[in-house]
Amino acid sequence: MADEAQGAWSEAAVDHFLRRQRIRARDGAAIRWFHAANSKARAGEAARSDVHMIEADVLLRGGLGGNGDPIMAHPPETDSDNTLQEWLKEVVNTNKGIKLDFKSLEAVRPSLELLEQVEQQLRQPVWINADILPGPNGNSAVVDAEGFLDTVTSFFPDVTLSLGWTTGWHPGKHNEGYDWVMVKEMAQICSTLSQPVTFPVRAALVRQSISELCWLIQQSDRYSLTVWTGKEDVYSVEDLLYIRENFDKSRVYYDILEPQNSEFKKAIGVE
Repeated sequence: MADEAQGAWSEAAVDHFLRRQRIRARDGAAIRWFHAANSKARAGEAARSDVHMIEADVLLRGGLGGNGDPIMAHPPETDSDNTLQEWLKEVVNTNKGIKLDFKSLEAVRPSLELLEQVEQQLRQPVWINADILPGPNGNSAVVDAEGFLDTVTSFFPDVTLSLGWTTGWHPGKHNEGYDWVMVKEMAQICSTLSQPVTFPVRAALVRQSISELCWLIQQSDRYSLTVWTGKEDVYSVEDLLYIRENFDKSRVYYDILEPQNSEFKKAIGVE
């Protein structure tokens, strides 16, 4: 890997974009996201936009167990008008970081082989994401942690890892948060890693898990959180402000939806 690309892949996104003068402060909330940039139209829109990070989902054509090309789609979809190869061609010459989200281990190796072909040109943050542990109310299949980490680190020992839990959220019920067993298991898995790790956490479940998640990111200065949300989740700007008050602002990113995203940014005075 070229030194400049390698540095960007393992550099905290806040530091990368601050160094490039694309944000004014070392604040994860200043990083703008484009979520689910999977179709050709969405990927093109993301590439032309003023965001900092583009998130997209990768699976094999034909779905789980499929043996086709890596394509850009989110389950339950099994097809797409966009392959990973075409997607990378679209974003590689932008100034935007990328987060690739994997729902199956089978898609990882062929995707990283494609990523390897463009690594010299990608001089911005690269995050590789998978849900490797069962989490609160989670019933989706996890991606095998050992297989995922072995594969990713064999290709890119410095790439930023985004390691999450499968989760669910149910309206009208009390939704349990991330418990001590979940965060300690994650800490154990990550204790042997040397690259940066961000933990994607579901916005509606964080407030009831502050102690556990504070403990987790205190285990290493290489750790951060990325707050995300499901389309139907109910959570408030106050919940987001509570998260902000309880963590170092340089170590929490917010990949959230409207209207909360704009309301949150307005409340904290971030453009």
